[in-house]
Amino acid sequence: MHNYKNMADLISITETYVSELLTTKLNSNYLYHNLRHTQRVVKSTKELLNFYNLTAEENDAITIASWLHDIGYTVSNDNHEENSVILAKQFLKENNANPELIEKVSNLIMATKMEYEPQGIAEMIIKDADCSHFAQNSYPETSELLREELALTCNTNFSRKEWRNMNIKMLQAKHHYYTDYAKNNWQENKHLNLQKLVKKKNKRKKTAQKEQLKIDLKNKSPERGIQTMFRVTLSNHLKLSDIADTKANILLSVNAIIISLILSNLIPKLDNPSNDYLIIPAIIFVFFSVTSMVMSVLATRPNVTSGEFTKEDVENKKVNLLFFGNFHKMKLHEYEWAIKELIKNQDDVYSTLTKDLYFLGLVLNKKYKLLRWTYTIFMIGMVLSVITFFVALKFYGPERIIELPTP
Repeated sequence: MHNYKNMADLISITETYVSELLTTKLNSNYLYHNLRHTQRVVKSTKELLNFYNLTAEENDAITIASWLHDIGYTVSNDNHEENSVILAKQFLKENNANPELIEKVSNLIMATKMEYEPQGIAEMIIKDADCSHFAQNSYPETSELLREELALTCNTNFSRKEWRNMNIKMLQAKHHYYTDYAKNNWQENKHLNLQKLVKKKNKRKKTAQKEQLKIDLKNKSPERGIQTMFRVTLSNHLKLSDIADTKANILLSVNAIIISLILSNLIPKLDNPSNDYLIIPAIIFVFFSVTSMVMSVLATRPNVTSGEFTKEDVENKKVNLLFFGNFHKMKLHEYEWAIKELIKNQDDVYSTLTKDLYFLGLVLNKKYKLLRWTYTIFMIGMVLSVITFFVALKFYGPERIIELPTP
């Protein structure tokens, strides 16, 4: 209990009492409704009181009420205004405050209820001071602290999106300042904080829409399936072309080795009359080997085209712009123009891709037909050469040569 000398002394005692109470008795889960919030309300209250010419008694009552308005949180989160009034009355009575001041402070504390409509300038001042954080630059941080506090003390878990929407609704429709000073000096900053929330909401909404659109396009759009079909088919065609070239190269290498061996080992032996039986098998072997090499070359030989097209060809869709053989002699700007004309219409793009697949398929058909005949000829040549060799060896071999008698 203190015996204050004047109102300034009582206000100082009140500040000490509230600071100690909120520091030692308040649950640490109150991240927003704590001493820092109370000090902010007191500061905003003094800003308003400096503008309005109220009586000294009204100024003192409002200042004391701003210090005591949230001490009820040390008791409970529910009905904290009523609890604040009980603790305030007890404190003021202990300090011999007059009943009129106690009643005035109690009414001012109850005026801070969110749904309460203030009556008179004193209630308007403490009401606006309690919500002054809506107009401060630190509003996003204090708002986040309140969200976390509700999660810890009330087990009310709002997502960031839900909390942002609630704050937008609060600033747009539920809250408004009552005093002229707050309207003229705080309303603009409050509106800026509201705009930031709305802008962030719209940005997140657009981002979410883009992500959803990507998912929808990925899962539902037929265009993606069509593009995948062309990509996979073209890839398969190119792989088949590589396989054909590899098979032709194998035959070229094998026949080149065979001919080299024949030229270096078999041909010199044909000078000997005793080896005449090898001539026919050798001729057959070389003939089929050379034929196989020629056909392998034909299978891999590139087809050179004109490399030019006209504007009429492009306009009439008569040229495949995806094949280098149709444009390698054209100027760059001419080819760029043709490509731009092509991509103007999606159907034209798909038509060109279809043509590219078709003509690539014709090339593959030619390659594989030649390769099939090449391998067949090579196989026949090998078998026929071996058969001819054994027949010649049996009927015309060295042991069959009859030596003529010496006269």
